[in-house]
Amino acid sequence: MKQFNRTIKSIMIAGLTLVATALTSTARADTSTNAPVKPDQLTTCPVSGEKLGEMGKPYVFTYQGQEVKLCCSGCKKDFDKDPAKYIKKIQDAATAKK
Repeated sequence: MKQFNRTIKSIMIAGLTLVATALTSTARADTSTNAPVKPDQLTTCPVSGEKLGEMGKPYVFTYQGQEVKLCCSGCKKDFDKDPAKYIKKIQDAATAKK
């Protein structure tokens, strides 16, 4: 019975750790300035040019206070190679809508 209780306790701790990690990785904001996150106005992926939503739910994250929407998580690798290029596309789209 002691072994069973230890196993259950270990499983619960592992599960809570996973939940905590998931929550902190998806709910990031620009805490350095407490500034609101600027929304991404693009309807296409700035990396691939694909229409957002055609490949499933867009991959969304915040980069230096700017919301970024990509068509898939695979585009994140390319985004990370030259983030300034893609952030400029997003910001240019926001400026054009004003």
